Formats: sequence, C-alpha cells, structure tokens
Amino acid sequence: MENGSESSRYWYGAGEEDRRRRAVDVLQAFRVYRAAEVAMRRRTRDSMSMGENELLVLRYLLRAAGQKRQVSPSELTRYLGVSTASTTAIVDRLEKSGHVVRVPHPTDRRSIFIVATEASDDEVRATLGSMHSRMMAAVVDMTPEESAAVIACLGRLQDAVDQVDPHPVDSELAH
Repeated sequence: MENGSESSRYWYGAGEEDRRRRAVDVLQAFRVYRAAEVAMRRRTRDSMSMGENELLVLRYLLRAAGQKRQVSPSELTRYLGVSTASTTAIVDRLEKSGHVVRVPHPTDRRSIFIVATEASDDEVRATLGSMHSRMMAAVVDMTPEESAAVIACLGRLQDAVDQVDPHPVDSELAH
C-alpha cells in the first residue's frame, strides 16, 4: 500500500509540475512576443523619425478618425498622462513633420482639434501594412476554441498587470 501512496503522490506531483511548466512556457512565449513587439515599435519609430509619444498620438488620432471622432489636445494629454506643455510640444513636432494639423472647433472659437493628415495615414499603412498582414495570417486559421483560450488568457494577464501593488512605506522615511 505504501508503494501505491508513493506512486500516487508522484503522479500528482508530476501533474502539478507539468502545470507549472506549461504556465512558465506560456509566460515566456508572451515575453518573447512582447520583446519582438517592442523592437518592431522601435524600428517603426526610427523609420518614421518619431519618438514613442509621437507614434502613440498618431495611432490614437488615426483610430479616432476611423471612429469619426474629433480629438482635443486635452484628450491627448489625458491619454498620454503627460503635462499640457508636453502635449503641445508633441503636437508641434507632429505638425512640423506634416503628420497632424490643428483644425478649429466648429462651434467654440477658443478650441481646436488635432487631426492626423492623410499622408500620415498612408505612411503608417505603408510602414505597418505588411506586418499587420503577417499577424493576421498567423491567427486567422485559429479554431473558435483556440481564439477563445488566447483571448481569455490575455484578458487575465491584462487584469494581473493592471493591478497596482501598494508600495510598503519605508519606516525610516516615515519618521
């Protein structure tokens, strides 16, 4: 009987070990993907001669245009989490490079909207179009079950990283 107990524990232990190994493998695959995505974003910024925030603003504006939505500078400030002065500097650089224009608000003479130019939309499509096609080809043939599993996993990971852990108060600094 003791051998049976040992045998059972061995199998349960192996199952737990296998579960943890699969979890580590999944997390490692996401890390490798994330590193590849970060490198792709860097190459994109370099090829378009933009900083990270400029590219974020441009993508945000293009998405808003696709939704037929106008974007104010204050909305960009909230989106980026930067100061209004930083937003102004970013918009100035994008305007100077021909990627955005400032357009007057139709009813409030004191307000403006920031709009991505057609040329910037074309540039982003030319720069990222083939990569988006390759990404679509990589996932288009997934089964409904595979798609649901990936979406659920990404949602759980997003929840895990979106939670802010409280920082312990350093007792020496508190005194």
